[in-house]
Order: sequence, then structure tokens, then C-alpha cells
Amino acid sequence: MAEETTPNAKPTAKKKEKPPALEDKPFTEFMEQHFTPTLHKKLMETGLNDVKLSFSKRKLAIPGVSTNEPYWQVIGTWNKGQRQFNLYFLEEDISGSKAFSYGTDGLPPSTIESFMIDERKVTLDLMVLYTLQRLNGQKWLTRN
Repeated sequence: MAEETTPNAKPTAKKKEKPPALEDKPFTEFMEQHFTPTLHKKLMETGLNDVKLSFSKRKLAIPGVSTNEPYWQVIGTWNKGQRQFNLYFLEEDISGSKAFSYGTDGLPPSTIESFMIDERKVTLDLMVLYTLQRLNGQKWLTRN
């Protein structure tokens, strides 16, 4: 029996596989290679020339909070250490619970607030945008 072929049949082309999204990378890799450098660049673009960002696992430095458990944090300082913010990751996952605190005049943060609680999908751009918006809410990036 001869093979049947259809005259208009097109060979099936393999689709190119998309590389995984940045946000699908392991947590620490994403934070160190993508979030922290992107946030630093954006803060520099706003005119903060002496901004320093670090990413490390530390205990919460909030007076009255009694926990010995360390959490991943992005800590930003500028204005010769007179302004500081902390972005806390309570789970080792960018989609997990996050919190925010800030301190002025070289003093440690005194309150902790929830951060990005309503977002279903967390992306690099959204994390940077929300961080900038939160800092701008303190009038630290632009004036009224």
C-alpha cells in the first residue's frame, strides 16, 4: 500500500521555547541579579547619588518585634545614612508575604507595613514600581 500524502500539507515547525521568566528564577538569584540592580539604577535616575542597596538575611530591626527568625531583606540607605528603607520578604518567594519599613535621621525603622498585598502576579517591573511609589509617598524622591 502506498503512503498517502495530502498535497497542501505543511511540515510541522517546532516552536521555539521561551526562556523562563525572570520571576521564575530561584529567589536569591532573582533578587541579586535582577531586582536589586534594577532598583538601584532607578533610584540613581531619580537623583539619589549615594544610594546603597544590600540584600541579606537578617532579623527584623523593629523595636518591639520579638522574633529571632531572620528574613530576607533589601536594605536601602542614602543621604549619608540619614534615610533608610527595608523591604522584607517573609517567605523565600517574591509572590509571598512582603513588608516595608523606613527610618529617618539615622534612626532604625519604628513601624512595619504590608507591601504589595493585592498583586496576583508579581513581576520585576511591579516590584520596582511599588518600591519607588512607597518611597515617593514619603516625599523622598520628589517634592510636591
